[in-house]
Amino acid sequence: MTPPTAASMDPREIQKFDVLAHEFWDPRGAFFPLHILNPVRVAYVLERAELAQRRVLDVGCGGGLLCEALCRHGAHVTGIDLAPSMIEVARLHAHESQLSIDYELGSAEQYAAQARGQFDVITCMELIEHIPSPASLLAAMARLLRPGGALFLSTINRNLRSFLMAIVGAEYLLRLLPRGTHEYARLLRPAELAAVGRAHGFALCDLSGIHFNPVTRTARLDRDISINYLAHFRLGDAAA
Repeated sequence: MTPPTAASMDPREIQKFDVLAHEFWDPRGAFFPLHILNPVRVAYVLERAELAQRRVLDVGCGGGLLCEALCRHGAHVTGIDLAPSMIEVARLHAHESQLSIDYELGSAEQYAAQARGQFDVITCMELIEHIPSPASLLAAMARLLRPGGALFLSTINRNLRSFLMAIVGAEYLLRLLPRGTHEYARLLRPAELAAVGRAHGFALCDLSGIHFNPVTRTARLDRDISINYLAHFRLGDAAA
């Protein structure tokens, strides 16, 4: 792949996650919230898209938690990430789990140059708030999806409640996540995400909230999108 562009990467963000890669599959480690959220995300995708024998791309795959779940539901899965240690962990774990998953080191912008229109479904969970240009990411994913393909994103809303709960509470008080995991200015309101999506040919099909309980360590879908939310988009025939 060609070198990633400034729009697709922030070296500080890549390093932030790369140094924690060894903890990725520890359900009690730094990424334990992902282990709790993953079944909810998988159920959301399964309810809205056929996976069996479909080509699925997970953008920002990390150590492969979502990739492995989608693969177990019959999808032909590719995972891409810019953190080298994460890709190494993902490959090793897939090998140990005897799962056939294609992992590539790189960004969506890079991958779009060689895989245009090749995927039926794209997932992108908790990534868009960590990159300099959400528009560049959505444009690349529009190129990677076939017309009519489904895109699923999860991210954090930007408002006072999300700041208090997802940043102050989760990172500084309860220490559910490492401090500095999220930057408030990079969070996206649902309307902003929908507008960026429309600009690149995506139609918003659904918004759903994710309720995370730090005490019981459980998660479920609900109608409250004020903190964590999932978005389902469909790519139109005329997308660029």
